[in-house]
Formats: sequence, structure tokens, C-alpha cells
Amino acid sequence: MPDTRPPCPPFTAETALRKVRAAEDAWNTRDPERVALAYTEDSEWRNRDVFLTGRAEIVAFLRAKWERELDYRLRKELWAFTGDRIAVRFEYEWHDAAGQWYRSYGNENWEFDANGLMRRRFASVNDLAITERERRVLPPAGSSAGA
Repeated sequence: MPDTRPPCPPFTAETALRKVRAAEDAWNTRDPERVALAYTEDSEWRNRDVFLTGRAEIVAFLRAKWERELDYRLRKELWAFTGDRIAVRFEYEWHDAAGQWYRSYGNENWEFDANGLMRRRFASVNDLAITERERRVLPPAGSSAGA
């Protein structure tokens, strides 16, 4: 029996938004293995200038990303949806080992299989150096996550 990750296409406004919230929540755990389970075994990615295929490459990529992007915190916004596709805009904040904070902005295009697993993810991302005072993507109140 194949993995299923509801909600499954075709998407409605409600189910597309649930899919976006689930992705945001998973990515904010910074757990590469958990995040990778939302993708097909042979999922194709483009993230900036990096091209990946499959869960093993996704896990390795995310592990390296979160070793470099410390105290990562993400916010996603549903931009558009149709059938088996969702487009989102996002911003996330993180700092490097030297303590420099960044806000990374971008857009993602997602395509899902019939079981709700993402088979394609194409992300365009730009980074902006910010001060810690300029942060706006903060962990939830009472959370020990982040700085």
C-alpha cells in the first residue's frame, strides 16, 4: 500500500491551505527525516541552484541546510492552487555561525501525486542580511525554539 499524505488532490481552497500549514509545521521542526516523508520516493527538487532527486538526497540537503541555517523559522502563504498543484510564497529567518541574521524570501511551486505526496518542488529563494532587531518570523510565544 503506498504512503498517503492527506489532504490529497484535487485541492480546494481549504485543503490547499491545510497542505501549506502542514508543510510549514513540518519544516519548522527542522527534522529532515520527518520533512522528507511528505515527498515521493523519487521526488524532484530545484532549490536555488541545487537539483535533487529522491528522499535520500532531500534528507542530506536538509541536514546540511539546518546545520548552516541556525535557529531557522519559516512562514508560508498560499498563493494559488489548482488540481494537483499549489504555489506558495514564503519567508524564513536564520543566522549563520558568526551570528549574522538573514531573511530568505521566495516562491515554491508544488505538484502532488494522487496520494498527496509531493512529486515536484521548485523553489526560488533570495537572501537579505538583517539585524536581530529586524526579525519578524519569531517562534510561537512560550516556545524554546529559536534565539
